[in-house]
Formats: sequence, C-alpha cells, structure tokens
Amino acid sequence: MAIQGFDYKGFAQNLAQQALELIPKDFNDNQKNYVANTLLNFATVAGQALYDDESLGFNLDQAVMITQIIAEWSFHKSVDLIRSGIPQQYWDPIMQKIAYTIFEIAKNAFHQNLPQDQCLQLIEHHVKKTYLDCIAELKDKNLIDEGLMERAASQSNIDAMMQQQAAAEQAQAQEQSVSQGQGMPPVQSGAQMPAGVAPLGADAKVLKLATLAMLFRKMRQEKVQTILNKFNPDDAQSVIKFMGMPDLDSKVDPGAALRCLQEIKTNLPKANQNVTPSKVISKIQNVAQYLDKSQMEHTLRLERTKVKRFVFSALEGEYYDMPPKVANIIATHLEDSV
Repeated sequence: MAIQGFDYKGFAQNLAQQALELIPKDFNDNQKNYVANTLLNFATVAGQALYDDESLGFNLDQAVMITQIIAEWSFHKSVDLIRSGIPQQYWDPIMQKIAYTIFEIAKNAFHQNLPQDQCLQLIEHHVKKTYLDCIAELKDKNLIDEGLMERAASQSNIDAMMQQQAAAEQAQAQEQSVSQGQGMPPVQSGAQMPAGVAPLGADAKVLKLATLAMLFRKMRQEKVQTILNKFNPDDAQSVIKFMGMPDLDSKVDPGAALRCLQEIKTNLPKANQNVTPSKVISKIQNVAQYLDKSQMEHTLRLERTKVKRFVFSALEGEYYDMPPKVANIIATHLEDSV
C-alpha cells in the first residue's frame, strides 16, 4: 500500500517555491532556474520512489524527511557547483550521483532506526565525500585543472548560510541589548564580543578567539570543524559566533591580532617530539583495517609518487625515507579520511 497522505508532487513543489527565496541574488536567471529545477526534479523523483515502492515500508514522516533532505542538499550543492566555476555540462552528472547517494544512505539509515542526528551526520559526510570525489574525477580525466578543482572543493553554501544566520541572530540580539540599555563588552581596540557568546573572563582570551575566527575564515570548513571539535564547547561556540560577524576584521586591531597569533604560535606544543617510524607505521596500518588496497589507492590518487611509496611501504612494515614531521602529517591525513 502506498504511503497514505504523502503528496510528494505538492511537497516537492512547495520546497522548490521556498528555495526561490534563498537562491543567491547575484545568480542570473539560468543559474536560478537550474537550482530550483534541480531541487524540484530530485525531490519529485525521490518522493515518487518512496511512494511507489511498498517494500521500503516507510511511514509518512520518514518519507517526508528523506525527500526534504534530498531537496536541501540538492539546493546547497547546486549552488556550490555554480559558484565553483565548473562548466555546466558537468553539473547534472555530479548532482545525480549526490542525489543517489543521499537516497541510498538515507534509506539504510532509517531502516536501521539510527537517531536523527546520526542520520543527518552520516548523510552530510557522504554528500561531501561524493561531491569531492566527483570533482577529483574531473581533474583525473583532465576536464578541469587543479586550480578549478581546489576552488570547487572549497565551496560550501550550507556553511555560508549558517554563518549568515549566526550573524543575523547576533544583530538581533545586539538590537535587543541596546533597547534594554545593556552594553557590549569590548574585546580590544574597538572589537566587540558577538551576542550569545558566554562570558569568557579576561579580554585577552576573547581577543584570541576572535583572532582564531579571522584565521579560520581563510581555511577549509572541514579542517576548521576538526579543530573546533577539540575546543571547549563554549569556546568553540564563541569562535563560530565571531566567524559569523561580517565586520569582524574592522573591529579587531591588526597589531593586537598579530601579537595574539604570535603568542598562540609560541604556546603551541612542540609537535612530533615523540614521533618515531614505528608509531607512524602503526598509524597507517591501523587505517588499513578500514580501507582495502583499492580504496587506499583511490584516496591517494592525487598525491605525489613519493607519498604513495611511503604509505604502501608502511603497509608492508617498512619505513620509506621521509622526515618524521612530514610522515606524521601524511599518517594523520589518512586517519582523517576514514
């Protein structure tokens, strides 16, 4: 029996209509139409597949959730493709792979009754991986150059929208604060702590977090998130708030920021003091428990020959000549890719 009450066509059209208001204003008509039509097409196809396939056994809420997830990611990744500069003839194949990935991962996750947060995290991981793999494939086939591949890989509309939302919330909170006669505590040299940031004690610490936020803006979001995961939750939230401030650079004194960066660099623990060939080999062999040889080769396909030789030597228990610091970076990169 089909899913009762699931009007997938109407739902997909409603999602597409909502998306029209969120499409970047600087897009031309062709680009706007591509985003809206891509979302509508994939949401409709997914909704129909869920509606028609009785063997899936999903209820109304699950069907709506999966369709909405596909619609939202179709929106974000189509925007990313347009921003990337990749020629339009390659957009559809990439979006089709992403939509298929979402559908399959979502079906399996919901069938396993995973918690919703875990489902969303799993889907996000595979969406980003599929997107990056597709771009790397274009580079492997010499259809795009390395510069365009890197530009495309750095696009993340979902992160940009989250930062805009944080900035809007901050502006609203600041307005409420002013209307209530409350001042904003200074960071240093005219900088201000964004609304919603928990009190952090000394202004010096607030300045450090603001300075890190400026630095993180220039880094890939995946790397930033990896670093923030190691922060105290309150401090991480503060950094995210700062990153959402559109005029942060003008609020922090450049000289103070440079001194702060130097202090952070000075206080960083000395890396690789305990790095030994056996430890690096052990880290790489541990990764091999999760990736077979073909998967490892795929992960390393864009790396230099010397890096590949180092990794596959380590898998055999041999340490190919490589400076310990570089060796540890390679091993850590492989661990992060699993």
